[in-house]
Amino acid sequence: MATLLYRLGRAAFRWRWCVTLLWVAVLGAVGFAATKAPAAPDDGFTMPGIESQRAFDLLEQRFPGTAADGASARIVFVAPNGEKVTATENRAAIEKLVTEAADGSQVASAVDPFAAKAVSEDASTAYSTVTFKVKADDLTGAAKTHLERAIDTARDAGLTVEVGGDALATQPAAGGSAEAIGIAIAAVVLLITFGSLAAAGLPLLTAILGVGISMSAVLALGSAFGLSETTGTLATMLGLACGIDYALFVVSRYREEREKGHAPREAAGLAAGTAGSAVVFAGLTVVIALAGLSVVGIPMLTKMGLAAAGAVLLAVLICLTLVPAVLGFWPNAVLSRRERKKKVRRGNGENGGSRWARLVVRRPIPVLLLGVVGLGAMALPALNLQLGMPGDEAKSTSTTERRAYDDLAQGFGPGFNGPLTIVVDAKEAGDAKSAVATISKEIAATDGVVSVSPARFNSAGDTAVFSATPATSPTDEKTKQLVQTIRDERPAIVAAAGAGASFEVTGTTALNIDVAQKVQDALIPYLALVVGLAIVLLLLVFRSLLVPLKAALGFLLSVLAALGAVVAVFQQGHGASLLGVDQTGPIMSLMPIFLVGIVFGLAMDYEVFLVSRMREAYVHGDGPGQAIVSGFRHSARVVVAAALIMMAVFSGFIGAGASMIKMIGFGLAIAVLFDAFVVRMAIVPAVLSLLGNKAWYLPSWLDRILPRMDVEGEALSRRVPAPPTADAPTTRLTPVP
Repeated sequence: MATLLYRLGRAAFRWRWCVTLLWVAVLGAVGFAATKAPAAPDDGFTMPGIESQRAFDLLEQRFPGTAADGASARIVFVAPNGEKVTATENRAAIEKLVTEAADGSQVASAVDPFAAKAVSEDASTAYSTVTFKVKADDLTGAAKTHLERAIDTARDAGLTVEVGGDALATQPAAGGSAEAIGIAIAAVVLLITFGSLAAAGLPLLTAILGVGISMSAVLALGSAFGLSETTGTLATMLGLACGIDYALFVVSRYREEREKGHAPREAAGLAAGTAGSAVVFAGLTVVIALAGLSVVGIPMLTKMGLAAAGAVLLAVLICLTLVPAVLGFWPNAVLSRRERKKKVRRGNGENGGSRWARLVVRRPIPVLLLGVVGLGAMALPALNLQLGMPGDEAKSTSTTERRAYDDLAQGFGPGFNGPLTIVVDAKEAGDAKSAVATISKEIAATDGVVSVSPARFNSAGDTAVFSATPATSPTDEKTKQLVQTIRDERPAIVAAAGAGASFEVTGTTALNIDVAQKVQDALIPYLALVVGLAIVLLLLVFRSLLVPLKAALGFLLSVLAALGAVVAVFQQGHGASLLGVDQTGPIMSLMPIFLVGIVFGLAMDYEVFLVSRMREAYVHGDGPGQAIVSGFRHSARVVVAAALIMMAVFSGFIGAGASMIKMIGFGLAIAVLFDAFVVRMAIVPAVLSLLGNKAWYLPSWLDRILPRMDVEGEALSRRVPAPPTADAPTTRLTPVP
């Protein structure tokens, strides 16, 4: 492989105009296709195979035209100064608001709280539900303004009015100024690492080009494959991250080969043959992790994973072709000013990476124990992991949605914010009304259910729906147990209702519980798939049994520690105020999957980049300890820079207004910190030092079976002539052929 990529790098360097124009043409063609493609559909969020989804689908089928997923606004009224909402003036103001709200252009219905008995026992609180004919994203500005004016009128009458639901929900920014600061930090890290504006800008330029092509492709193929703009979110993030990382590694190796005295074209070929080989296998590990998201069984997640995998493959192709081509235009500009002034620099001197590696090699046991114990302690909170989907209760108290949530909980009880929707299918029942009444009565008698609403039948009279209000909040563990209890008692309840009737439990609360359970069940198979395939891939790269196993175990340790840190902050509240988290609660259901998939890919990047240089030194004659030092001397600075860039970008999301976005940003940033600086920089060299030659052991029978990838470029050392000696004239600043 090294020889093939060496030739590819030299060819791209020589035919730089053709390669560059080809990529620009690809960007233009895909971009043009994106502008002409029909609008992508709304991919929504579906979860095949769970009860909540089946019940929702039944509602869509039996209650046509009701827009079960239409926007809604729950308007909460609180009487002032101990008054009651039933007082004449307050009641008149509420009824006026309901009447005005019902006149909205996109409104399907507006419920009068007094007619619907939506008034608390002490009459201090009431609520009205306004439903719309379209989804929240399709609401017009005029429809929203009409409702807001009606609400303001009620407030002017002296009532406290707050609004929940998604119709007027606040949409927090993804990252704001903090995200911009993160990107600026990434640029500074590149500049410090290379000491050259050209070298710092090249990875950013090629990565942005790759993201532009991948996002345009998502838009162009959106209608054909059911992709929406949200599908490309993960593709954008990882395409940019991996694009910068891969180009960073190749440019760094190019500069190293130039320092040794190689001509520009030769240095580009060597960089593609050695660093490019590591990039190929690092990219494949990321693709495995992302494509493996398909096993979770969530269509949206599958699309996001495959789109992101395509973006990473594109980043690899750009790194192997466009980066050498751009180096051909400015072969000396990527060198630092100090390097351009000096004719020859000694490329094997000591630096911070090699000094740290020598320290670890001398004291491997204390470093290993400190790293493992530290990460193990950080992972302990993960034992109390509670998955869910945070709602309005997790928002800031400055939002009207959070205040509406609190007012409803105070006036009607904590479970009122998360009612369970019971869908009764009585199509085969002899007496549908009697069967529904029996089921409603039995569920109302279940411990933990405060009340049930009157059943509402469809036009055919064979299906009914009603709500059951739990005694506990939507994210309470007791609510989860209640849902399970109702489902476990279903055979007895259905038997009491008579033959032909059945029911299913759905609603936002039940859906979140089902999603959390399905994701939790899929986590172990997903881990087994991606880790198993990655071990096989790393076995080919390093031709060792123990190095891939050590890499996988190190990743598991870092991701568990990161998950523990997320639980400690966002679920248990330790240091939550420092991140601006107003309310702790369950961890987002998809967080473990995202954390495993994304961090696994980046972790294997760092593993391949760092250990491949150790393997290269070992193959070329260094002893086990010296190979570790040589690998760190050449790669530690690049790995540190790549990790700092990723941490800076991910940390930008911590400044977002939404708790879930904060959680994702914090989790990814802390995971990169643990994996890059604790696992790869400390635990990996300590373990390899203790193993010695055994680290690179491969049984002879397996050695004969496995194909030789030659990632370390052993064939190139025989093929490429040695560079000029220190006494010979250097070719560094010679014209490019």
